Amino acid sequence: MTTQPTEYDGPLIPMPELPLPALRQAVAAVAPSRLPELFEDMQKAFVQAGEEGSVVPIQMFYRQWGVVVAIERHPEVAGRLHAAERAMESEDPQVRARAIREAGDIVRAAHR
Repeated sequence: MTTQPTEYDGPLIPMPELPLPALRQAVAAVAPSRLPELFEDMQKAFVQAGEEGSVVPIQMFYRQWGVVVAIERHPEVAGRLHAAERAMESEDPQVRARAIREAGDIVRAAHR
C-alpha cells in the first residue's frame, strides 16, 4: 500500500498559517483540483456559522482544510493516503482493515 519514494520526499510548501488567503494559496499549490471543494466548504461553513451564531463551523472548516494541506504538501504521504483510500474498496477484509489503519495513522499525524 505504500508508494515508491520520490526523488524528493520533503514538503512541497511550508505549513501555512491558517488565515483564509494563506489557506487558499496553500490548497492552490498542493491540490489545485480541490479548490472548488474548498470554496464550497467555506461557503457552507460561513452560512452555518451565521445560522447557528457560532464560530465552530468556521473552526471546523479551517481544521479540515489544514489537515488536507498538511497531508497534500508531502507527496509521498498523500500518495500513501490515496492508495489506502483505493484499498478500502477491496473485497478482502484484511486489505480493507490495513487500509483503514494506514489512512487513520496519516490523518491523525496530520491533525497533530
